[in-house]
Amino acid sequence: MPDTPFAYCVLRVVPDVERAEFINAGVVLFARQAGFLAAQVALDRARLGALFPDCDFEPVARHLEALDRVAAGDPAGGPIARMEPSERFNWIAAPSSTVVQASPVHTGVTADPAAKLAQLFARLVG
Repeated sequence: MPDTPFAYCVLRVVPDVERAEFINAGVVLFARQAGFLAAQVALDRARLGALFPDCDFEPVARHLEALDRVAAGDPAGGPIARMEPSERFNWIAAPSSTVVQASPVHTGVTADPAAKLAQLFARLVG
């Protein structure tokens, strides 16, 4: 496959919005020309607990799982998961003041969006 443009955002857990401290918990990558939208998420509970001992893990994990379902277009993701991939990506990447937030959107080119997602996840989250 030839190189195709892509956009991605990092999913961040921000337990105390006022402090603006966060840990990375996922990456969402969208490559329109390749018909690719996917997320990879993982909540490092030990790290989150060390940095934010009062954080309730379960709602955060459910929020990340819901974003993963939306990216995948899984019907369990609700009505947003039925939107077109570009709309789903824009919804996920939109600024938010919730505990799970998206970074600014970054762009690049790749011949293999799935491999690029795995590479970004390993570097930014893993």
